[in-house]
Amino acid sequence: MEPHQSLEPLARELAVLPASLGPVRLIGIDGHAGSGKSTFAGRLAEALGGAPVLHLDDVASHEELFGWEERLRVQVLEPLADGRPARWAPYDWVERRFGPERVLEPAPVLLVEGVGAGRRALRPYLARLLWMETPRAESWLRGRDRDGRELSGFWDGWERAEHAHFSSDPSRPFADTLVRQSSTGYEWSSGAGATAGNPASLTEGDELPRA
Repeated sequence: MEPHQSLEPLARELAVLPASLGPVRLIGIDGHAGSGKSTFAGRLAEALGGAPVLHLDDVASHEELFGWEERLRVQVLEPLADGRPARWAPYDWVERRFGPERVLEPAPVLLVEGVGAGRRALRPYLARLLWMETPRAESWLRGRDRDGRELSGFWDGWERAEHAHFSSDPSRPFADTLVRQSSTGYEWSSGAGATAGNPASLTEGDELPRA
């Protein structure tokens, strides 16, 4: 991998991919919680000229950390596949309920980021799957530090849920592109063999570290 100061080369690569969901090129950005997916997605969206970003945190809920695939299919995937606007209600993690409906127009490129963006139910709709190559333990530590002690209980449950999800439905082995954050920006590798090696980031069959 070579470090890049700008994400424009990757953006140009994604912008010319064949459409994968009606007129939309759906780009998945997956990785462990705390791996930097949201920040990366925001910067990539800017490089794409303001592409919309769908955060899976807005689709999940306390009761369905990973049980959101049917809601995503009905509210977002099916309308966009038909070239229609998607209408969905983002989840409010403070109020613990779904909020007012939002409209997502079909766009040339749509980024969907979050843990599980590369799950098997979603992969057929993706033009490209990117995996944030940050080891699990490092990612989770970042997330805990970010959210503070008041959410430590949530993180205890989340870590178990994420581990169970990736054990049964791993994303990284199917990623087209691996992305790492460096001191000078981001670096990435794509194509055959991109996901080979680096067992520290593997998410299938590894054991949950003790608290």
